[in-house]
Amino acid sequence: MANERLLALRKRMAEEGIDAYYVPTSDFHDSEYVEPYFGCRQFLSGFTGSAGVMAVTKEFSGLWTDGRYFVQAKKQLAGQDTKLMEMGSEGVPTIFEFLEDHLPEGGVLGFDGRVVNTADGRRFERLAEKRHGSLSIGHDLAGEIWKDRPPLLAPQIWVLEERYSGETAISKLSRLRAVMKEQKATVHLLSSLDDIAWLLNIRKQSEDGNLLPLAHMLITGDSARLFVDSRNFPPQLHPYFKDCCVLVERYEDIYEAVSALRGEAVLVEPEKMNYALFKSIDGSNRVIEKMNPTSLMKAVKNPVEMENMRRAHVKDGVALTKFIRWMKTEGQTADVTETEAAERLEGLRKEQEGYLGPSFSTISAYGSNAAMCHYHAEKGDESSVGKKSFYLVDSGGQYYEGTTDVTRTIAMGPLTAEEKFHYTLVLMGMLRLADAKFLYGCRGLNLDYLARGPLWKHGLDFNHGTGHGVGYLSTVHERPNGFRWRIVPERQDSCVLEEGMVTSDEPGLYIEGSHGIRTENLLLCRKAEKTPYGQFMKFETLTWAPIDTEAIDLSVMEPSDVLLLNEYHKQVYEKLSPYLNEEEREWLKEATKAIGGDHTWTI
Repeated sequence: MANERLLALRKRMAEEGIDAYYVPTSDFHDSEYVEPYFGCRQFLSGFTGSAGVMAVTKEFSGLWTDGRYFVQAKKQLAGQDTKLMEMGSEGVPTIFEFLEDHLPEGGVLGFDGRVVNTADGRRFERLAEKRHGSLSIGHDLAGEIWKDRPPLLAPQIWVLEERYSGETAISKLSRLRAVMKEQKATVHLLSSLDDIAWLLNIRKQSEDGNLLPLAHMLITGDSARLFVDSRNFPPQLHPYFKDCCVLVERYEDIYEAVSALRGEAVLVEPEKMNYALFKSIDGSNRVIEKMNPTSLMKAVKNPVEMENMRRAHVKDGVALTKFIRWMKTEGQTADVTETEAAERLEGLRKEQEGYLGPSFSTISAYGSNAAMCHYHAEKGDESSVGKKSFYLVDSGGQYYEGTTDVTRTIAMGPLTAEEKFHYTLVLMGMLRLADAKFLYGCRGLNLDYLARGPLWKHGLDFNHGTGHGVGYLSTVHERPNGFRWRIVPERQDSCVLEEGMVTSDEPGLYIEGSHGIRTENLLLCRKAEKTPYGQFMKFETLTWAPIDTEAIDLSVMEPSDVLLLNEYHKQVYEKLSPYLNEEEREWLKEATKAIGGDHTWTI
């Protein structure tokens, strides 16, 4: 079937004079999570993983994906004409290198410009120039041959009340316009979904926790135009937008509206909009390329959002504590698979008031699977949770009160000395970063060593950032704040840490073929005291759930690390025990009891 689809695609390529065609896994907004309508790469290849891109020429079809999916992709591509290109493996070119080598001299590279971000679009421009070729960006060829393509559903949008958002859309638009004026912009073209949802205090109904409706905006000094599919709007939404002075227009009309701009100073962030939309800006306009002002605004949570997020994390902590207790008791005797464990946790979150869905796909991994740091278990192709080593769960929820993201690594039985050693080093790093105190002006780059130091001391490391920003009832990965030991330009996560920013603290260690460990809490940046040396900053922990002390090698920890853990566990019990029954409270009391002999606390 997939080979037949490739033949149909190549026929359309020939009809349009296209020599190579690129198919990403993306939507019109380069979103992290996409709707089924945008599954063209899956349609053409049969590969169902969440990440991957394709390149198709007259003679070759390749699928590029990362190590999380090598085994799955090999199975799903068996017997097909599409070859697996294992990203990062020796001898495997990147897709850009492949296209540069295989685009004929003077050839045409095609892709749907609406699902390619402008950064990649510009890269393809340079690639085509090297080959003295050209781009064709106006054809969704895969979509044209996809006869039973799922429809692009009209979102059911609702308004996030001010008791949750802490600020009206009118106020946010006013603040945005003030920045536009500072930057001498007459028009702001906004296409990133998290920015639009935050700016207008809107979200959409969703079963999978993806609460961001597809939309674009054009904002001037006295007008705001929202381009969105309004077919499923509830009656109260039109008056809401009218009160905010926001004109609602058809979603697909954004391209015509942008093309009509003349002589304006247009503020855009090219990397946060699709290539077709960026290319539709007329040359008579002056383009101001800067980060969307709303990105920094929404990263700094206001007092209402801060207080709500504290409440959300107590709810989430109750669900996670019940889950950990279940895994440490029934899970150690019953035969539980990775997906069954994830479903159990999701069921416990659903019991919490105000729960709206997962904030991302749960990572539920046992043993060596956890060594693949973004592993995703699938029914029929997963492991049972064994009675030794570690089980790792990285998950989160969307609540009216905010977004959560937490990771716990649980000892499921006897551990080796090495496993305990590794677990303790990771825990020490997490605790030390959470305890940081620093002068205002520091960035995540300045603080990352606190988390990596215990590992680096022993020649160990983890190959991912230590922490990412977290949105409010929005995307779980939010710029521009983060913890990382070096600058990765495309991540845009090395800004000055401001009061109100929420960042994950999640060091880890992954031993291929053996075990994976990660311990993650969310941290809220707060002001500490101001002295003659300047304004000092600190972190407030938001996440409350027990950390498995059975996996700790106490001899590795410094007394200060022990005190940090005991103080954390004391607060875990105080915050969560009122919401547990007697049996659960007794279990939590034991799970959070002080360790280290002299470093004790009492209930």
